[in-house]
Amino acid sequence: MELLCFLLALISVLSVFSGAIAKIPTTVDGPFDPITVPFDNSLRGHAIDLPDSDPRVGKRGRTFEPEQISLSLSTPDAIWVSYITGDFHIGNGTKRLDPSSVKSVVRYGPLRYPMAHEATGYSLVYDQLYPFEGMQNYSSGIIHHVRLTGLKPGKRYYYRCGDSSNGPMSPIKSFRTMPEVRDKSYPGRIGVVGDLGLTYNTTSTVDHLRRNDPDLILLVGDVTYANLYLTNGSGADCYACAFPDTPIHETYQPRWDYWGRFIEPLVSRVPMMVVEGNHEIEEQAFNKTFVAYSSRFAFPSEESGSKSTFYYSFDAGGIHFIMLSAYTSYYKSGDQYKWLQKDLEKVDRAVTPWLVVSWHPPWYSTYKAHYREAECMRVEMEELLYSYGVDIIFNGHVHAYERSNRVYNYTLDPCGPIYITVGDGGNREKMSISHADDKDGCPEPSSTPDPFMGGFCAANFTAGPAAGKFCWDRQPEFSAYRESSFGHGILEVKNETYALWTWHRNQDMYNGIGDQIYIVRQPNKCPVHHKVIKPFRGPGSVAAKSLFTSPHVW
Repeated sequence: MELLCFLLALISVLSVFSGAIAKIPTTVDGPFDPITVPFDNSLRGHAIDLPDSDPRVGKRGRTFEPEQISLSLSTPDAIWVSYITGDFHIGNGTKRLDPSSVKSVVRYGPLRYPMAHEATGYSLVYDQLYPFEGMQNYSSGIIHHVRLTGLKPGKRYYYRCGDSSNGPMSPIKSFRTMPEVRDKSYPGRIGVVGDLGLTYNTTSTVDHLRRNDPDLILLVGDVTYANLYLTNGSGADCYACAFPDTPIHETYQPRWDYWGRFIEPLVSRVPMMVVEGNHEIEEQAFNKTFVAYSSRFAFPSEESGSKSTFYYSFDAGGIHFIMLSAYTSYYKSGDQYKWLQKDLEKVDRAVTPWLVVSWHPPWYSTYKAHYREAECMRVEMEELLYSYGVDIIFNGHVHAYERSNRVYNYTLDPCGPIYITVGDGGNREKMSISHADDKDGCPEPSSTPDPFMGGFCAANFTAGPAAGKFCWDRQPEFSAYRESSFGHGILEVKNETYALWTWHRNQDMYNGIGDQIYIVRQPNKCPVHHKVIKPFRGPGSVAAKSLFTSPHVW
């Protein structure tokens, strides 16, 4: 009788569970009719930066006590620990610290006491220099990057960093390594955020993300928005509008330090993988760019065969992640494209079934802001990603949320990736609310090319509902869901077939759901080919609609 009661109770629980699952749509149910959630006007106008007087951004320890501690993944058995010691200097004549004056040391182990291992790394100091009268130059504190090796999968490790002979070490912190790299082993939750900045909306986003307890974080570009400030600390929502006459686009580098202090409680225990955005360009003297970005974070570039901090790859359990750059050459003749080909060729989908790619500006966005700005990158790279069966693509840049149907070359395709734009982290530039398909919303085509990379590839559509036009006159069929709101996303890969994607709005309770769907892989229906079968001929062409010899049917 007891066994019978247990079985009946179990059946009841399973019925409720399966019923809950049944309420969540899957990509197999698609393609879905486009949905636009009306904009809530009460959300506009509250993206205010945290001031330097906020206790969350101030320096808390002594001069050479480690601060701004963060983690990033290296190889499956290694992790990077990054931190800063010493004070930055800003002014007309900056004092530059000597990186060799403080050792880069991390002690670590599976026990809090004693920590059985010690690793040493390298250190650097970077400068942000402006050769114009009245501008203040910046020299960073000493940035340390230390690689911890010999780690076992799925285990908790304790660590503390710093040179005990030159000041106090950090408090003891801990992290959990990624699960074993194999097909039935996945991180519990992966947080995905973009375009964060350091506003009060950012604090809400990060608080909600922290409460959702991620095991890994993807930051898809635009980190601090230090380039919305002059070197004297004066800031504005729109740099070009407020400071139109500056001889060079200035940045206020201390905002990087403020951001590093604010985010440390989260990223000192959860690895964060970053890819550069346009706000990281930060041009300075001698035509240098991206210096703060490349200096402050540690990347698994060398580990993944890349020669650049702009693009790299890594594994987390049964997921292979590829981080690409929209701000260095993406042309087929360039180093990035050649590296991408080699990286894709190495992916064993029997070991890492899921293939997730990220870069900053989206290819598939229906918002007026940055509309088709990265079209040249899409023309060069989309075919290659499609031919290797990429499952999900994450982007930022547009300050809103949007999820696509499966799409390839602007055409619904059951073997195309799902594109998700999460540029809604809460930065000072506020939300994107206008759509290119709104009445009078279509931008002038000549205004759309990315100003940093240049090039113009966004011609009028040649086929489909938008044939002969630069914009659609309604929400495009590839756009499944869009909403202007700050928030973050959580990806939970359940097995080699199902991954649950959930987008959370800031204005909801942290466990509230704005958008949710199961992304379903169908490897038998969409076999991965390592060679492109048909040439790419641009939007709407017959040859561009399929790379496979058999037709795709929904």
